[in-house]
Amino acid sequence: MALNIYLMKKMTGAYTYLTVLLIALLSYNDMMAQNTAFYPGKLWFDNNQRLINAHGGGILYHEGQYYWFGEHKGERSNAAWVGVTCYSSSDLYNWQDEGVALAVSKDDKSPIVAGSTIERPKVVYNATTKKFVMYFHLELKGKGYDAAHVGVAISDKPTGPYQLIKNGRVNAGKWPSNMTAAQRTATDRPEDYQWWTKEWTKAIENGLFVRRDFESGQMSRDMTLFVDDDNKGYHIYSSEDNLTLHIAELTEDYLDYTGKYIRIAPAGHNEAPAIFKEDGRYFMITSGCTGWDPNAARLLTADNILGEWTLHPNPCVGKDAELTFHSQSTYILPIAGKKDAFLFMADRWKPNNPIDGRYVWLPIVFEDGMPVLKWFDKWDLSVFDKKGN
Repeated sequence: MALNIYLMKKMTGAYTYLTVLLIALLSYNDMMAQNTAFYPGKLWFDNNQRLINAHGGGILYHEGQYYWFGEHKGERSNAAWVGVTCYSSSDLYNWQDEGVALAVSKDDKSPIVAGSTIERPKVVYNATTKKFVMYFHLELKGKGYDAAHVGVAISDKPTGPYQLIKNGRVNAGKWPSNMTAAQRTATDRPEDYQWWTKEWTKAIENGLFVRRDFESGQMSRDMTLFVDDDNKGYHIYSSEDNLTLHIAELTEDYLDYTGKYIRIAPAGHNEAPAIFKEDGRYFMITSGCTGWDPNAARLLTADNILGEWTLHPNPCVGKDAELTFHSQSTYILPIAGKKDAFLFMADRWKPNNPIDGRYVWLPIVFEDGMPVLKWFDKWDLSVFDKKGN
């Protein structure tokens, strides 16, 4: 009897061990399985089974490979304690950790010292210089959001390391091409107005803050980069205390400005610009300014990137459309090898636990010639092969 009980215990123990081992193996296989679809808002892991940490990012497509750059976030802080991360992929579903593309500095005198603010990094490739150029929104350590700088860094390789070559405000001493002579020479000052009144808003529309910042340069916060069909580069950024978007033309090497720029939707309070071009027409999706909280997306269009831009209703439809599906735009990626295929990238911010910010990637579909965003719990790139979307 005792022997039977002993054998039963041994068998039970072995069964329990095998069960645990089997569950572990199944879980491991699930973790190691290749992704074949997008799951907006869900946890997303890299090749090392660590959470992808590339917030407010953008994607560069170069020589058959995608490179995703973004802000490295910690559990308690949105400040830059690591730098800009880079991941690579051949299919957009599965990402390999390429490490830190732009590292913060240990030098307290560096603009990108640890603890500064580095946001919304974007990278483009310059075919003439053979350099990879990164732009990002930079705020100096301990200065809040007063600096409103753009940082520029370069590298010989897409994955880096990138070296900071300059930072500062934009187009000092230059007027927007769509600002009238009367607006340029007006003599009113910010202290002449009470903020958020009708008079103040009208003054902003007429260039009050452009004149204020004329000598020091225009503010640059939320931003993106865009390279047109003719290889001209553009920096699109939220300026004038986040009240007006600017589009500034870059020099041939993408490292500076030609001095040509325009204002878009003056006093419209736009940030988080993401831009793409379809059939000769330019589309831009932005958001309102509500801090870390989501709001309704905005859509703007133009026939010329430095021409007149027209505001349209929210491109999102369906449940939670008024909150952009609880996210905020960061970049729009043309899908290589597919016609009329664009991927909308957005972030769900978690200010109390920044590293848990989720990525919301959705396909842009067209209805009556206009881009539309609809929610998908799960989707893959074949959606662009289906007619009628």
